[in-house]
Amino acid sequence: MINVENLTKSYAGDPVLNMESLEIPAGEVFGLVGNNGAGKTTFFSLLLDLIRPSSGHVLNNGVQVDTSEDWKPYTSAFIDESFLIGYLTPEEYFYFIGELRGLNQQDVNEFLEPFEDFFHGEILGSKKFLRDLSKGNQKKVGIIASFIGNPKVIILDEPFANLDPTTQIRLKKIIASYKEDVEVTLLISSHDLLHVTEVCQRIVVLDKGKVVRDTKTSESTLKELEGFFAEEIQPTEGE
Repeated sequence: MINVENLTKSYAGDPVLNMESLEIPAGEVFGLVGNNGAGKTTFFSLLLDLIRPSSGHVLNNGVQVDTSEDWKPYTSAFIDESFLIGYLTPEEYFYFIGELRGLNQQDVNEFLEPFEDFFHGEILGSKKFLRDLSKGNQKKVGIIASFIGNPKVIILDEPFANLDPTTQIRLKKIIASYKEDVEVTLLISSHDLLHVTEVCQRIVVLDKGKVVRDTKTSESTLKELEGFFAEEIQPTEGE
């Protein structure tokens, strides 16, 4: 579904991403991990044509994202609060996204019913504007909005950040449900190694913009990742 070829991004000559090739097939729950500055958000921004590559390209279901918009109808994302419309209530925002996806208000209401526990009684009916919600509740709205309309590619940047433990558990169950959907490709970045190994079928590690590990998730993956990042903090000789 997603194909990357010789994708690079530099700012003022300083490279922040250098990805020779990457293929993410349809039906995969894909995890991306790395330290701050590794290039995770840059990669997702390139996938969504929010920034332009310095070289190379990304194909989304065969469509080059920086030369055509044909990928947009089947792709959704939540990167951060800038994706929200602060002067709308949650319901108004959901209806807006639904309209973009060809759904009426009744369709959206029916879609939202299974997520009442996820919202924990703090979203729907609150009559608050999105800008007045807590960071965690804003994230809940953005995440669930990204699922509206049955998109085939869903991109979530740090979805577990700012969520309380109960909501994190509920989100993991939602994400895990996509493992059975062979048509949906779900891409997640996270600093939380435990969460990402629990929900993702495959994990790629970025380091200074390059892919340094690419592995199918197994019972040993968490320990292997912890070992990899522990090496990053080992003192060098003489310290």
